[in-house]
Amino acid sequence: MYNHFYGFRENPFNQTPDSAFFYPSEKHKAALDAIMFAVKQYKGFVVITGEIGCGKTTVVRTLLNKMQGKLKTAMITNTHLSPKGVLTMILEDLGVEYREGAKDKLLLRLYDYLIQQAREGMNVVLIIDEAQNLNQTCLEEIRMLSNLETEKEKLVQIVLVGQPELRKKLELPNLEQLRQRISIHYHLTPLGERETKAYILHRLNVAKMNGVGYESLFNEEAYESIYRLSRGIPRMINHVCDHALLTGCLMEARIVTKEIVEETMSEICIRG
Repeated sequence: MYNHFYGFRENPFNQTPDSAFFYPSEKHKAALDAIMFAVKQYKGFVVITGEIGCGKTTVVRTLLNKMQGKLKTAMITNTHLSPKGVLTMILEDLGVEYREGAKDKLLLRLYDYLIQQAREGMNVVLIIDEAQNLNQTCLEEIRMLSNLETEKEKLVQIVLVGQPELRKKLELPNLEQLRQRISIHYHLTPLGERETKAYILHRLNVAKMNGVGYESLFNEEAYESIYRLSRGIPRMINHVCDHALLTGCLMEARIVTKEIVEETMSEICIRG
């Protein structure tokens, strides 16, 4: 609704993890670089954790876009599965034809596919989002996938993405073998106040139309208020900014002030 009023070609603060809006903060760039290094070097296991809304999925989507054509990927987002269900979803997401059967047969079919991809020089990556929901049996099954290898390299690179509960789960004594296989573990934290302002400006300028800059669309007090209300969590920043711009549009305000931000948030029951 406010895109036309402010001159955006698209909504700058959508809640979806759109890699076109990826903001390379020091934290997010480090997370992206860590995954890319592990994937390119066939390191096996990578774990990315962070609070809800910190941008973990956006980092993963950015990886997939940057390495498009160089990877075969399976991305699992439904993590309330049995071990056999995990294997089935991996095969389906990779587009591998298979016959229904015992778990061992599904694993053999996956192994054949991975060997073929390795012969063709293709890197296969398994990404599991919301991995904190996996039970210990499924985590152990995924650990076993890391045993699929040639003499020189792993046949599948595995990226576990999850909330802080995943870190706690991985500390369980019976997951020791899985912990030993993790080559990189990066924890994403919220943005600082300066980063929050830079993040907002980045998204505004990605969505802008006709080369117009938006450095003064929010005043300084508004940025401070957005940071306090969002606590530097990207998803919450998007939420606050989206509603503030809508309110500003309805008020025909060309500059979004602290008062507009806080009035908006009080109406939708968000407190700093």
